Amino acid sequence: MNDVKRMDVIGMLGPLRRYARSLTRDESEAEDLVQDTLVRAYEGRGSFRSGGNLRGWLLSILHNTFIDHRRRHVAEVRRLEQAATFVDTVAPPEQESRVRLQQVQAAFMSLPDEQRAALHLVAVEGLSYQEAANALKIPVGTLMSRLGRARAALRGFESGTEVSQPSQSKRPSLRIIGGSDV
Repeated sequence: MNDVKRMDVIGMLGPLRRYARSLTRDESEAEDLVQDTLVRAYEGRGSFRSGGNLRGWLLSILHNTFIDHRRRHVAEVRRLEQAATFVDTVAPPEQESRVRLQQVQAAFMSLPDEQRAALHLVAVEGLSYQEAANALKIPVGTLMSRLGRARAALRGFESGTEVSQPSQSKRPSLRIIGGSDV
């Protein structure tokens, strides 16, 4: 009967929880601390002296567990602070990247269809000039000319100077000789 009273761990939960709350100042952390304490007490039950003070022994384990957690936490914070010195904390704002990507997309989409198709096949899809020319059913020289004009237009966009693309109004109009204009 006396051994049962000395080993009444359930009866010690109240004092363990109170002490844990006073150390941690947080209900959830206190519960975790009590649980860790009980695990350590169970694992170290062979070190409990028969006839010893169970309450004092458990409170001592709780206190040591709390100190170990604090030391571990401080060490972790210190490691993170040291690691932070190696990490570049400056990153460009995402908004600027999105705006820039939209500008590049708009410039690409503003290219004439034949230039955009040629540039897409070579620059995006990675086709060789010959493969791209075959896909578009044009001579390689024509493909290279379209690529050159497309790249010049995009460089102009990048530098802020627009390279004029021949528009429909600047192209010479064809006159039909003979027949009707309708």
